[in-house]
Amino acid sequence: MTGLVLACATSLVLAPAAVAQVADLRSHTEFRVCADPAASPMSSDDGSGFENKLAELFAAKLEVPVSYTWFPQGMGFITKTLRAGVCDVVIGYAQGDELVQNTNHYYTSVYGIVTRKDSPLASVEQLTDPALKGQQIGVVAGTPPATHLARAGLAKDMHGFDLFVDRRVRDPIGDMLEQVKSGQLAAAVAWGPLAGPLVKQDPELQFVPLLKETESPRLFFRITMGVRAEEQEWKRELNSLIRRNQAEIDAILFEAGVPLVDDYGKALKE
Repeated sequence: MTGLVLACATSLVLAPAAVAQVADLRSHTEFRVCADPAASPMSSDDGSGFENKLAELFAAKLEVPVSYTWFPQGMGFITKTLRAGVCDVVIGYAQGDELVQNTNHYYTSVYGIVTRKDSPLASVEQLTDPALKGQQIGVVAGTPPATHLARAGLAKDMHGFDLFVDRRVRDPIGDMLEQVKSGQLAAAVAWGPLAGPLVKQDPELQFVPLLKETESPRLFFRITMGVRAEEQEWKRELNSLIRRNQAEIDAILFEAGVPLVDDYGKALKE
């Protein structure tokens, strides 16, 4: 028997054991969530985020308690949490990201413009609106709307905020919205699930979803739960839970202030 054939035969013998080891990573006694401890309003170690509430819903349906592995989102998050086997699901993950295996999406949201309600820009619905010319606009650097703003000739008016930060010590979205409220910025363009809940809590601000943009990159994203690539059965179980409990999921998201849109980012979901 050649070395290659021996290696193949050995791999076939060992394959079931390897699969079993992967399957055993998932806990059947806890709903083990990988999460950022300071990504409010999404997740927080005080349990106040809407992703915390979704975790509680899923745990209740599975009749197990929730447990968390906390780690700041950014470089190394998936490697140190999900892939390390210390937790089993990331509650919010954009569809198509290759670092995880995506479940079916359970909501779709969109970027939008945040202004003061009494602002002259309060009626703006598109990033090509001439009213934005010469206005100071906040945006998270490297995100899709930054490309749209630059294409619209607004690069000189953009104020960039960092994308990957340790939210335990820095809060770029919160800072950006505070600058809109104070008038330091005329507007901000931000991701709906981050900005929407914060705006809902502030009577002076408004969030207008960007539903009319037709150029790429797209400004809407379908959000899934992330699991390990090998765990097909776990993914199917979560897909079933999403399908059977979509109304309760939507209620949690609506209550939080997350702007929900249809699967193509064209209309608000009601």
